[in-house]
Amino acid sequence: MWEYSDKVREHFFNPRNSGPLEDANGIGDVGSIQCGDALRLMLKVDPDTEIIEDAHFQTFGCGSAIASSSALTEIIKGMTLDQALEVSNQNIADYLDGLPPEKMHCSVMGREALQAAIANYRGEEWSDDHEEGALICKCFAIDAVMIEDVVKANNLNTVEEVTFYTKAGGGCAACHEGIEEILAQVKAERAGPGEVSPPPACPATPEAPKPPSAKLTLVQKIKKIEEVLESVRPMLQRDHGDVELADVQGKKIYVHLKGACSGCMMEAATLGGIQQKMIETLGELVQVLPSSHMPVEA
Repeated sequence: MWEYSDKVREHFFNPRNSGPLEDANGIGDVGSIQCGDALRLMLKVDPDTEIIEDAHFQTFGCGSAIASSSALTEIIKGMTLDQALEVSNQNIADYLDGLPPEKMHCSVMGREALQAAIANYRGEEWSDDHEEGALICKCFAIDAVMIEDVVKANNLNTVEEVTFYTKAGGGCAACHEGIEEILAQVKAERAGPGEVSPPPACPATPEAPKPPSAKLTLVQKIKKIEEVLESVRPMLQRDHGDVELADVQGKKIYVHLKGACSGCMMEAATLGGIQQKMIETLGELVQVLPSSHMPVEA
């Protein structure tokens, strides 16, 4: 499971500025419940000075999403709109004494909500409907423009890092090639025209292809899945919860959360932590879903 700083825990258990804001004159909505994360940021801006007098949020998401949203409202109160636009997702993570790499997308969502709310106050159009760039990740509705912006802003270099910061690539993995193309494009831009590309390998001595990794049989895969669940079970049991394997269908692993874990506010974070351990153990991208999401057979 992920390690959270004391400040993340504090802002999760005691979020600041949560709930509707009366007389809000700037509202930003980002994400979607269908994709697992949604955030509404509400601002009360002084029209004469453009100072943010108050900020509230409402969010649907994991503990990191709640903590990041709470932190964002604390950071921007008292700032002018132009100062607030300079706030980066890394500023949000730093305010919380760091976020697990796998949860950096929560800070990115906060930054987007802030941009959307300020645009709404100023009567400007702000859109994340992918009209600007091609849709890369269909699982989480992430387009090329967003991926490129986040890669540049956070100096990302791998598909895994892009997934941590945007969730793109964390579903079916069909978009990995598109993400790699964006990474290569940004890398080329960073290098600049003065950089000399390394010479191609000599055709007479081509690099030997890497042997394909041995694919696990279904029995081997289930055994490793059970090992992961056994490793996290003691932690869940300490909080009067538990987990058991319900089914495996391709890259989807269905689990049954029991006891205090069933319906817990941290259910999404628990499933996310289990999923990351599954990915590391199995060596492939998989999804861990609650048993309630299992398809019903006709």
